[in-house]
Amino acid sequence: MFQPSQNDVRRFFCDTYARTQDGSVLDPMQALAARWVDEHPEYHAELRDLDAALAAVYTVQDGRTNPFLHLSMHLSIEEQVGIDQPTGIRQAVALLAARRQSLHEAHHEVMECLGEMVWKSQRSGLPPDGEAYLEAVRQRATR
Repeated sequence: MFQPSQNDVRRFFCDTYARTQDGSVLDPMQALAARWVDEHPEYHAELRDLDAALAAVYTVQDGRTNPFLHLSMHLSIEEQVGIDQPTGIRQAVALLAARRQSLHEAHHEVMECLGEMVWKSQRSGLPPDGEAYLEAVRQRATR
């Protein structure tokens, strides 16, 4: 399984942004990432400066969102939906997007569910609970 380092992820998003700016050809993963980068112009300044991106530290105390984590979560959700894993996530995200009239807003809500699942797994030492995650997304999609 591919497990990129923090710096690999930051290089990927900075390179993707640079390629979109100069019109370079994107590989399929970059094309997917570029869509989400474009949806987040508030991150463009950070994506323009690779050295600063590699050195940046994002802490809750600073109140700054980590753009690389945020964009990575968009890609994770895209992958989950693409392969429908956990089974039912594709339908739940589609329903949530229809309810919110925005795939982007739906992704942000799914991120909260995904983050909670990961946090609980890390805290308990147990594997991530995909069923609880799916149920949390479904609950948001039906209210």
